Order: sequence, then structure tokens, then C-alpha cells
Amino acid sequence: MINWDRVNELRDEVGVEDFCEVSAMFLEEVEGTMVRMIATPDLSTLEEDMHFLKGSALNLGFADFSRLCQAGETAAGNGQSETICLNDIYDSYAQSKAVFQEHLSRTMAA
Repeated sequence: MINWDRVNELRDEVGVEDFCEVSAMFLEEVEGTMVRMIATPDLSTLEEDMHFLKGSALNLGFADFSRLCQAGETAAGNGQSETICLNDIYDSYAQSKAVFQEHLSRTMAA
């Protein structure tokens, strides 16, 4: 679900002190995009939105979420937006975020 090697790489790149801030910023941007997608669905921006979510997911190591976003981006790009199950994508994000935050709270407290 989470590519912990990528998480550790990001933490090493930005430093331990800035890691929480950077990861919080990524999560905020992802959630903002998903809230907008729910509130005002727009098939004309779905491919772009999926691409953004995929990139953010890769940066944070959210491997499963990234794969779903990649599949959504490809489907939207092929004119098959109706085949994308956004609920599965949202659920994957929520699960990934929960695992990520639980792991961080344990490792940062240690």
C-alpha cells in the first residue's frame, strides 16, 4: 500500500524537521483536489486531475493509490471516464493516509 522506501527518501531529501510540513502540504493539496472533484465533477479535467493525484501519490509513496490514479488517468485519456470508480480512488486514499499517519505517529514518537 505504501512504498516506505519512497517515504524515507522524501524524508531524507527534505530533512526530518520539514518532512511533516511537506507531507501535510501534499495531503492538503490531494484532499483539495478530491473535494473539488466531488463537489463539481468535470469530465473535461478528469485526466489532468488523475495525473495530479498520481504524481502526489508517488511523491508520498502511496503506491496503491497511485496505481488507481494512473488507471483513471489512462481511462480518461482514452475517453473512458465512465469506467473510473472514483469511490475506489477516494477509499484507497483514505486507507493510505490512515496507514501513513499511523506509521508516522509511531516512528516520530520513538
